[in-house]
Amino acid sequence: MTSHPRPESSGILFGAAYYAEYHQSERTATDLDLMKDAGFSVIRVGESVWSTWEPRDGEFDLEWLQPVLDGAHERGISVILGTPTYAVPPWLQSAYPEIAAEVRTGEPMPWGSRQEVDYSHPAFRFHAERVIRAVVARYADHPAVIGYQVDNEPGMLLFHNRGVFRGFVRWLQAVYGDVDTLNREWGLTYWSHRLADWSELWTPDGNSLPQYDLAWRRYQSELTTDFIAWQAGIVREYARPGQFVTTCIAYARPAVDDEKVVSALDVTAGNPYYAMQDHLDATLDLPPATPWSSTGVAALFRQADRLYSSKQDRFLVTETDAQSIGGADFNLPPYPGQLVQVAFSLISRGAAMIEYWHWHTLPYGTETYWGGVLPHSLRPGRVYREVSEIGAALRAIGDALDGFVPDADVALLWSNDSRYAFEFAPPLAAADGGPDRQSYQHIFDAFHRGVIDAGSQARVLHVAQAHALGAAELAARWPVLAAPALYAASDEDLDLLREYAAAGGHLIVGIRTGYGDQEARARTEVAPARLADAAGVSYEEFSNLASDLPVRGAGGFETTDGTAQRWADGLIAGDAEVLARYDHPRFGDFAAITTNGHGGGRITVVGTVPSPRLAADLVRWAVARPVAEALAPERALPVTVSSGTLHAGGRAWFIFNWGWEPQAVTLAASVSDAVSGDTLAAGTDVSLPAWSTRAFLER
Repeated sequence: MTSHPRPESSGILFGAAYYAEYHQSERTATDLDLMKDAGFSVIRVGESVWSTWEPRDGEFDLEWLQPVLDGAHERGISVILGTPTYAVPPWLQSAYPEIAAEVRTGEPMPWGSRQEVDYSHPAFRFHAERVIRAVVARYADHPAVIGYQVDNEPGMLLFHNRGVFRGFVRWLQAVYGDVDTLNREWGLTYWSHRLADWSELWTPDGNSLPQYDLAWRRYQSELTTDFIAWQAGIVREYARPGQFVTTCIAYARPAVDDEKVVSALDVTAGNPYYAMQDHLDATLDLPPATPWSSTGVAALFRQADRLYSSKQDRFLVTETDAQSIGGADFNLPPYPGQLVQVAFSLISRGAAMIEYWHWHTLPYGTETYWGGVLPHSLRPGRVYREVSEIGAALRAIGDALDGFVPDADVALLWSNDSRYAFEFAPPLAAADGGPDRQSYQHIFDAFHRGVIDAGSQARVLHVAQAHALGAAELAARWPVLAAPALYAASDEDLDLLREYAAAGGHLIVGIRTGYGDQEARARTEVAPARLADAAGVSYEEFSNLASDLPVRGAGGFETTDGTAQRWADGLIAGDAEVLARYDHPRFGDFAAITTNGHGGGRITVVGTVPSPRLAADLVRWAVARPVAEALAPERALPVTVSSGTLHAGGRAWFIFNWGWEPQAVTLAASVSDAVSGDTLAAGTDVSLPAWSTRAFLER
């Protein structure tokens, strides 16, 4: 199978999820005509309605989708067909109540929502396989179908079912071999937890040991990976050559390891939702609006960078905002221009498809106020017109972005194991004084935002992907590499970081990196372990911070109002040069940031969670000349520039104004407008009205 979404065609796919079956009256032809007029080239169908496909046990109704596929094909619109396994029908839950996912041992999740099922259960697998085969076999040969989405946003729950726990014990036996090894690796002497036999292992409900929890989370992610690979295998029995198989990822799910789950798929797909209106104003610093959407420009780019990271390849956006998203109490429709901005920002980071969730806003159900392209009235309005503008622009661009590879000035290492470890034992405290279960994301995001705010671009790498490249290749591709909070790390992981610096790279080490090992045990070496000598710095004390601490630059490093937030390592500089100190009567005894030459490169250690200004100042210091300077050397927020190379040579550029005040950028290179084709010579002043976007090509 190919890793590209539509090898027989070219250009960016553009469309929405479409549910003709949700309408209260027949209007398929009207909808498809409107989609064609809006420049749609793809729709996603079928993934939410198992009870429509199979209204009773073994009784299938497969013909209702035919008019949708036929109508789409007649209008040149392609189709992604979904398998309906994430929302089970009432007859199945009634016949097999034991398939309900247990959120704690013996406590099944009540029915009435979705994804309430243990998808490792044999009874569920039997019925899921049957409906998958029925649906895919019926439509695999339809000329409109270009690919398949198996399931939907998997990994929502950690299953506590007895069968799952028994499987977990068997998995531990395979990983550790015997209980003596488990006792040693998990430190089960502590609090008298030593096991004499595997049958003595306790269920996870009352577990207090970090090592147990990390293994439990790894096993749960393997269940998700196995489930998606199992579905993909079934679908491929019917798929035609050139049809792809994917699933759509929601990255906040607790039981999904994105790098592993996409290994059995042809292309990554995901659902980047974001808060709109002032939450996209780069001049503001608003708190997160919801737990399931991003807030801020940098966080929007981070979602795209994470999608690219899963497979280090272009990706599909299967769902994103069209109008207000969320419940009845969260109504923030986009300001004019924001839909265009977001579409092109995702494309600028590697999206090969933009699909909205969804076409028409539902008049009933849980997501009544999760807005689609059409409002409740079903009459095309302002959002439809703006979406149509995007469709027209993408038609004009055509295949110019084929082979696009996003640029990056800084690579950042992502670790799902460290995320799991910090969700169980967070190092940061929340505003209410309790543990902040999002500690890993907050530390990582601080560094990623620093890259964006500094006018640079980021590439996110999984640790295994970094190993696959090796230290020398890493240093050649990305001269700056940040490792924020790489806590659950093997000796080999930390050695790779040190060797990267020796090979000429600039390694930036964030808090908790090098403090734990692969079992999330605190290391007994001097911190940061395996890096301290090369970094010329060490620490033994660390502290949470109740309030932000001012930071004073030193040694030629300057920061404007930068602060240390939430955490302070007491860095003791040996051979390292001190770049910044805490401005505090006690913490001022320590360095906040140090740097030291190592081999052909250097290691910079950041002993705090840097504020946005401190993080941006650090990136400006580390990145001598960002790629964006080749087009717009004089730029600052709210203007951002994204770019990437093209298969045929040259570069694509995207310029955004994330705010109300008009901006202007003077071009340092000659380019052509990607939409109009007009040529703009170097030295041209490009005006950027409020919430505007420009795309250029440089050959």
